[in-house]
Amino acid sequence: MKKELPFIEFDVIDTEKRYPIKVKHGSYPNLMFLLKEELSLDSFGECGGVGRCATCVVRAIGIKGNAAIKERNEPTTLQKMGHEEETIRLSCQLYITKDLEGSEITILEY
Repeated sequence: MKKELPFIEFDVIDTEKRYPIKVKHGSYPNLMFLLKEELSLDSFGECGGVGRCATCVVRAIGIKGNAAIKERNEPTTLQKMGHEEETIRLSCQLYITKDLEGSEITILEY
C-alpha cells in the first residue's frame, strides 16, 4: 500500500496580506514554484530555481531541519545582493518538506 504524503501548513505574507498555505509534501519542486503558481507572482523567480538571480527573496521565520541550511549558490547570491540576515532566503532553495511546517514566509521585493 502506498503511503499518503503528509500536508504541510505555513503562512505566506505578501504586501501585508496573509495567505495560509496547506500543501502536500513534495508537491512542488520548491517554495518558489509554489509561490509563483498559488499567488500569481509576475517577475518572481526569473532564473527558474538555480539560486542566482535573487528575484525570489523571502524572509523565512520558523523553518527548521535541513531547510535552515543555506547551500549551493544561495549564500553567494544573497551576499552579492547585500542580504546578511540569517532569515533572508531564496525561496527556490527551500523545498516543500516538513521543515516548513508552522513557519512564516514573507515575500520581499522582487
